[in-house]
Amino acid sequence: MATSSTTLVRGRPRTVRERAGSVAVYTVAVAAALLFLVPFYLLIRNSLATDADITGANWKFFPTTLHWENIPELFNDPAVPMARSMWNSLVVGVLGTTGQLLLCSLAGYALARVPYRHANKIFYAVLATLMIPSAVTFVPSFVLVSSLGWVSSLQGLIVPGLFSGFTAFLFRQYFLGFPKELEEAARIDGLGSWGTYWRIVVPNSRGFFSAIAVITFITNWNAFLWPLVIGQDQSSWTVQVALSTFTTAQTINIHELFLAATVSILPLMLVFLFLQRYLVEGVAHTGIKG
Repeated sequence: MATSSTTLVRGRPRTVRERAGSVAVYTVAVAAALLFLVPFYLLIRNSLATDADITGANWKFFPTTLHWENIPELFNDPAVPMARSMWNSLVVGVLGTTGQLLLCSLAGYALARVPYRHANKIFYAVLATLMIPSAVTFVPSFVLVSSLGWVSSLQGLIVPGLFSGFTAFLFRQYFLGFPKELEEAARIDGLGSWGTYWRIVVPNSRGFFSAIAVITFITNWNAFLWPLVIGQDQSSWTVQVALSTFTTAQTINIHELFLAATVSILPLMLVFLFLQRYLVEGVAHTGIKG
């Protein structure tokens, strides 16, 4: 009887108020989606236009002629090595993300699982580093990197950011909630701490690792101030530093600036589209557990 009653309730016609509510919800969602897409439309539109089309008084939804030659013009510009800059950003993003995942996950796992009497003190010390403004450590970090001869090098761009106290904190909180039964079974099978971490914990935490990887890669790709100071030679510019050169020149090539911005966000869009489901899963697992 309960099943048939539920079926009748679900199968009843919707009222006028419910239909109006659904229409209102979809209208707001469509309007929000269109507003979200406006910046992307402007990027694409201005990327394939001339400076006159962009700054002219008579605005058109799309220029009469799409200037696809703007693309080779951007990558052949001798003043801005765009291809090299994107490659540097890709290397920094991939290696920096990989190194941070390895180091911070090991630190978080040790703080959550290794029975050490000073573990809490070390954890609080890691948390204390989050309260130090980055501006305070910027100059000492540059002096250290400079003394190592890493200015204008990929080492100088990558190594200082390989460890993050916040990422280690997130991993520690996640591992506190990881099922201990799986680890105990691994130890019974003869695995040590490293084997348990590498062969049991990591494969069963791919969702969380992927979420942290997405966030870290986006952060590394969008970094500007540190690459600007370290990348003093064109060969070590990242894409964000290359973008900044379009707005600091005596004359601004507007369509090339828009095209460079469009090209620079493509890798981030691909990463986000393929791994966006892990972001929600990662946020769900970052709650503080005692």
